[in-house]
Amino acid sequence: MAAPVNLNRYRKDKARAEDKARADRNAVAFGRTKAEKDLARAQAEKAARDLDGKKRGE
Repeated sequence: MAAPVNLNRYRKDKARAEDKARADRNAVAFGRTKAEKDLARAQAEKAARDLDGKKRGE
């Protein structure tokens, strides 16, 4: 005779596995490395500085 199965544990384990799979898909779709984030931030700051340098003083 097989050991009894705890259905609540099975349900929760299945939900955890689905959540992890969704998180992994999102990490691939939306994730950026720290280096990519730092580069984008530096480029935005440089663009803002360049724009401020070109403003006319009135």
